[in-house]
Order: sequence, then structure tokens, then C-alpha cells
Amino acid sequence: MPSTPYLVLPEVSSERRLFIPFGFEQPSTLCSNLVKLAPNATLFHFGILSSTMHNAWMRAVAGRLESRYRYSAAIVYNNYPWPFCDEKGPSAMDGKVQTAIETAAQAVLDARAQFATSSLADLYDPLTMPPALLKAHQKLDAAVDKAYEACGGKKTYRNDAERVAFLFDLYQRQTSLLPVGKAAGKAKPSGSGAGRSRKAASA
Repeated sequence: MPSTPYLVLPEVSSERRLFIPFGFEQPSTLCSNLVKLAPNATLFHFGILSSTMHNAWMRAVAGRLESRYRYSAAIVYNNYPWPFCDEKGPSAMDGKVQTAIETAAQAVLDARAQFATSSLADLYDPLTMPPALLKAHQKLDAAVDKAYEACGGKKTYRNDAERVAFLFDLYQRQTSLLPVGKAAGKAKPSGSGAGRSRKAASA
């Protein structure tokens, strides 16, 4: 078990939820083999993973347990194209953009804390999700979408399909062996872990 606070990523989550409810736990909490752990995760990582952008990707590529989403490290997490443009790495991200994501991520945690007697299952049920929590997630989405704009993303998206189409294009640019701008056509992704070293967290 980690010796510092860590992020918990449940392996199975209801298909009814708009967001998989990730969360931080203390080292005193022992986890079973039904979750993934991200020992070095920060508010930035929590914010990206809790966004509509990441959840759209998850819904497109994750496996299923019956009809529920099955979150995996190998397929969902390691292949996810984080908002770092091409080979430039984290230094290419505007510090203000990253700070905005961290601030919005903390706001999501603060909104959850307002309902301390409610379980995450209740908080993330579409029928009972508190307006304050939904609003916090919407602000987080705006901050995350802003980060992806620098990588060619749109200011707004009509649906998950548009988000996933952009993410697959970004994935190809991040993994292709060809120079940026020549990745279209017959180029194939070179691996499933591109950009992995850019993430402090590892599921």
C-alpha cells in the first residue's frame, strides 16, 4: 500500500453514471483487487480523469462487465492521450491552464464534502446528483477542454462522438513515428503507452 494519499480508480462502474467517481484515500485505507491505485496522483490528474473528456474516452474503449463499464489500466488509462501537445511534454502546458484544472478539481471534492452522509453511488446517480456537484463538474469540464484547445481541440463539443474523434486524432499524433503533420494516412499507432512518462500517476 502507498505511504501517502493515493487516488482510487474503481474497476467497475454503473453505465448510468456520467462520471466514474474516482477519489483520494489515505494510506490507512486498504484496497482490494477490485480497484486500481494511482499512488502519485495530484489534483491535476484527478481533474483530468474526472472530466467528461476522459469519461467519453472510457465509454468508447473500456470493456464491460454485463452492461457496466470496466475500467482498466492497460486499455483505458495507459492509452489515454493527456493534454500535452505532441512530443513537447508537460512544459508546453500553460501554467494558468493547469492551475485552473487543479482549482476546479478541488471544487469537485469540496462539493462532495457538502454531502458527507451520502455515498458516491448516491452522489453520482443521474437522478440524485446534487446540482452543486454537477455544476462543479461542468466547471471542471470547461477547464479541461481549455487545456485540450492548445492541442487542436474545440471550444465546445456537441457530444461524446466529437470528443472521442478528437482524442483518437491526438492519440495518433502522440504515438506516430512520423513527424507531426504527416501522421495521417497509413501511419499506425506505435504503442499503447505513449506519453506515459508524462504522467506522475500510474494505475
